Amino acid sequence: MTVYVRSLETAVPKTKLVQSEARDVFAAQPGLSRLGARLVNTCFDSAAIETRFTAVDELTNEFRSDDPQFYDSATGLLLNPSTKVRNDIFGREATKLFVQAARSAMEACPELDLLDITHLVTVSCTGFFNPGPDYKIVRELGLNPAVQRYHLGFMGCYAAFPALRAAKSFCDADPNAVVLVVCAELCSLHVRTSNDPDTIMGSALFADGAAAAIITARPGSEETALLQLDHFETVLTPVGEDSMAWNIGDHGFEMVLGNYVPHIIDDHIVGALEPLLAREPELAALPYSSVTHWAIHPGGRSILDKVESRLGLTEEQLVPAREILRNYGNMSSATVLFVIRRILEQAPEPGDERICSMAFGPGLTVETALLTKLRQAPPALRHGQGGQTDQARELLAAEAPVA
Repeated sequence: MTVYVRSLETAVPKTKLVQSEARDVFAAQPGLSRLGARLVNTCFDSAAIETRFTAVDELTNEFRSDDPQFYDSATGLLLNPSTKVRNDIFGREATKLFVQAARSAMEACPELDLLDITHLVTVSCTGFFNPGPDYKIVRELGLNPAVQRYHLGFMGCYAAFPALRAAKSFCDADPNAVVLVVCAELCSLHVRTSNDPDTIMGSALFADGAAAAIITARPGSEETALLQLDHFETVLTPVGEDSMAWNIGDHGFEMVLGNYVPHIIDDHIVGALEPLLAREPELAALPYSSVTHWAIHPGGRSILDKVESRLGLTEEQLVPAREILRNYGNMSSATVLFVIRRILEQAPEPGDERICSMAFGPGLTVETALLTKLRQAPPALRHGQGGQTDQARELLAAEAPVA
């Protein structure tokens, strides 16, 4: 049975962070050591990011508050709220993004009624509340209260793939199923000033965003579908369990992002692709670059550099991933769906347009997917259309962690 992605929509909060301005704020914090200040400048400048979006309005100099919790623009000081304060904001602001993305995905499918949704899968690793985002979407959109709801929590940047894989399984089991998948992450809730290299890198990379998709195998879906879901695979690398992690602390969630992660991916990416491409032997026999599109989760600039080099891909094949990184930063689980959406916006090419997609997360876990692009997507993404700049920095290259 062929399962299709009928729509794929994205959403970001209204507040935009300019990378250079955020860098200057973090670099000016009084608690930084001399090395910490140098690492802030290096990490922010070498991240290949120009703009990001945040649900925390007060993280900009324009916002004024009598009771700031994250950033006091009057003094220029970054504050350190408790995990409870951060999570309370998640419950309020993440709900808005979950509902906005889900509604957009439904509106892109005018032939479907809200009551047609049979399954709902929500994804997030940046906060918790219950009744959760699955419940909120059902209530806010007016879905059938009996819809089957599933929430994938705290998996990290690769979690969109288990969600899509689950949706495909539901559709394989029930040809009448219509599955709504929604990923929403508020990574910026957990930024803080620190001399710790992992914390600095997280502050330089992470951002907020959401993406939603409608997946179904109903007859006639192929006429308006964007994508065909072909195959999914999961691989755990033999090393790296301690190199990437996501833990809960007293003052927010804490990222572990070792500077060896790009090297682990470089060493094991070929092996991670083997079980996926083995599903289609004729494809496995060709050079990797023969796959038209590569939707790589932009976990960081160096990760994309390693993937491009190790697989022998062209610069053009990594453009969608680099554009999303540049304009949106790393939005954890939602990011790879932004990349796929960007590929859908590109002008169609002759013949079958296959998409090989990958995302990486704690473990070290590598999730892969093989997709087929069926037609050009609706209008382009509406946010963050910044231009390309050269963000390379050699200063302190030996001292800075590389994401």
